[in-house]
Amino acid sequence: MPLEIVTIPCLSDNYAFLAHDAASGETALVDAPEAGPILAALSDRGWRLSHVLLTHHHWDHVDGLAKILAAHPAQVVGAAADAHRLPPLDVAVAEGDGITIGGEPVEVIDVSGHTVGHVAYHMPESKAVFTADSLMALGCGRLFEGSPEQMWASLSKLAALPKDTLVCSGHEYTQTNGRFAETIEPDNPALQTRIAEIAEARATGRPTVPSRLDVELATNPFLRAAEPGIQTRLGLEGADAVTTFTEIRARKDKF
Repeated sequence: MPLEIVTIPCLSDNYAFLAHDAASGETALVDAPEAGPILAALSDRGWRLSHVLLTHHHWDHVDGLAKILAAHPAQVVGAAADAHRLPPLDVAVAEGDGITIGGEPVEVIDVSGHTVGHVAYHMPESKAVFTADSLMALGCGRLFEGSPEQMWASLSKLAALPKDTLVCSGHEYTQTNGRFAETIEPDNPALQTRIAEIAEARATGRPTVPSRLDVELATNPFLRAAEPGIQTRLGLEGADAVTTFTEIRARKDKF
């Protein structure tokens, strides 16, 4: 049975996620921006944490961990490459490693770019990938530490997952990302439809995260850097995908 996934708004625009297996009672938390909303979500459902999966070291993904662990002692999992600046880990992982939540395998993917050592967690049976600040809804994370080559390689790994995978990313940036995406590909009908759907969701207070990978592939400019039409529009006809991605990321940084 797929895990039940719950999206939890935190801070001003962060998301954490719970992944729960009803049969075993095991529950994993992905990232810990703040304790209050996460503890409330667990209490409301009568769930106990068994695992915490950390994606990267930035404060808005780990600051709530100590209070959460005080109430729910759980196994903390994070990247070995980032262990020196993450909270203490019980299990340090790298790409290719796997853990198990409620009998479901969880694959670790290195998605360095936003930071070096950022990881994503793929749950193939539940058709979900937890990407935090690597692949985001209609965007990708700013390159604070990694190179464009690293981020493009990371996005390419995520783009190769099954198209019906839910992308559980770390922030509610989708509306702003949509406005930027429109500057890159204004004639994309799928993007226009998505922008309208996002506006409706936000007007009623609904999250735009998670999103489906096939929708991201059709609308997210950072995944579409190999598209000839985008390259031509940016004056980069015939360029490789990394060059085009670099230009798109530079434009977004100034948007």
